[in-house]
Amino acid sequence: MNDLKYDVRRGADTYRLIYHARLRSWILKGIIKQGEALVWRSGLSGWRKPEELEELRPYFEQREREHLKREKAVRRLVVFPKKRIKNILIIDDEEDLCWLLSNILRAKGYNISIANTLSDGIACLKEDIDLVLLDLKLPDGNGMDILPRIRKTIPQALVIIISAYGGEGKKVEAEKKGVNDFIDKPLSEEKILKTIKQFQE
Repeated sequence: MNDLKYDVRRGADTYRLIYHARLRSWILKGIIKQGEALVWRSGLSGWRKPEELEELRPYFEQREREHLKREKAVRRLVVFPKKRIKNILIIDDEEDLCWLLSNILRAKGYNISIANTLSDGIACLKEDIDLVLLDLKLPDGNGMDILPRIRKTIPQALVIIISAYGGEGKKVEAEKKGVNDFIDKPLSEEKILKTIKQFQE
């Protein structure tokens, strides 16, 4: 592996005969980022993005993991005050899941409203909503798109993302936008009630 040599082109500049170890170091240090450079090595007909080469892809993945780990470490731990939760809005396009969640939560004494699209969710935003359970993938958009409206209309409301399309990157983005917690689908009754309880006075 170490005997591989590359030409690396960034902008108008071309760096000749870069060894594998040096190129790996540039990737891990963030000097070369995904999509911003082209490389050529013997055996390839023409230029390729470095993240498309099998031998380099693991270093971009390692860089991304370390970046997310650092972001998570430097984020301040926000302690949300306990509050009374009575009225819950569920915004999710899975009708069966909404039915199941509403039955679980109504049995615990919560008042439940349901919306299956972003537009319906916006229409249901009222001052008395204490908690929004929000899916990310909706028929008319991404659940993230409604977060600014929620924060503007009902700033006191808690927001918990429920999604099968999570991942560390999405969770970091959600936290930056004011989301209080993130639950991966498939859901369990125990998980949803435990998550809500941590915010309940």
